[in-house]
Amino acid sequence: MENDKQQENLKTFRYLDIIIVVYTLVLVLSNIASSAKIIDWGINLGPIALSFDAGTILFPISYIFGDVITEVYGFKRSRRIIWIGFGALAFSALVFFLIQILPGEATWEASVGQETYNQILGSMSSGGIVLASLAGYFAGSFSNAIIMALMKVITKGKLLWSRTIGSTIVGEAFDTFTFIVVASALGVFPWSLFWSLTITNYIFKVVVEAAMTPVTYWMINRLKRVEDVDVFDESTNLSPFKFK
Repeated sequence: MENDKQQENLKTFRYLDIIIVVYTLVLVLSNIASSAKIIDWGINLGPIALSFDAGTILFPISYIFGDVITEVYGFKRSRRIIWIGFGALAFSALVFFLIQILPGEATWEASVGQETYNQILGSMSSGGIVLASLAGYFAGSFSNAIIMALMKVITKGKLLWSRTIGSTIVGEAFDTFTFIVVASALGVFPWSLFWSLTITNYIFKVVVEAAMTPVTYWMINRLKRVEDVDVFDESTNLSPFKFK
């Protein structure tokens, strides 16, 4: 058993590096989109307008990849990749902060201006959106991965749909609620939009991932076959506060 674990740790995977790049890119782009625009399709759920931040369009993809990584490669690798994503989000916030404080060129200032930048991309480096994004990402991604790993052991690898959808229902709830609460408390979003953003973001994310279940199935089955791996986290330490 110990030799099998050592061989698994030393195994080189064909697609894991590509998955990490796409996963991280989706996280950063969705964070930029979230700060840039709030979308309103003019649809209401009773008195609540179903408006959502633009990052919601992309963010469910990160959960699909999160499910794939945990299901195929196991929680230990998933945990490491979640922390890589966390670092990428923090680094992107630092980059936008440096851009914001650097002096603008005169022609750019006249045609665009620092105030326009601050209104659209300034929140990428503001404490509020950064803390909200990191808190929501941490709570949602790890709850999603932990539930995925636990349910795989409980179901003995069967009923994949129950794991992908079940982990999404919980993970997206933690992510969405944490993000909107922290962002609203720190003044990023007005409290008047709290329920609209929370309900819309949550429903949209869960529906998108549920609809993408056939794609998730295809990716998981193909990767298990091509990579020759199917990890069960029966004795894995599921604490999020590790990197290895």
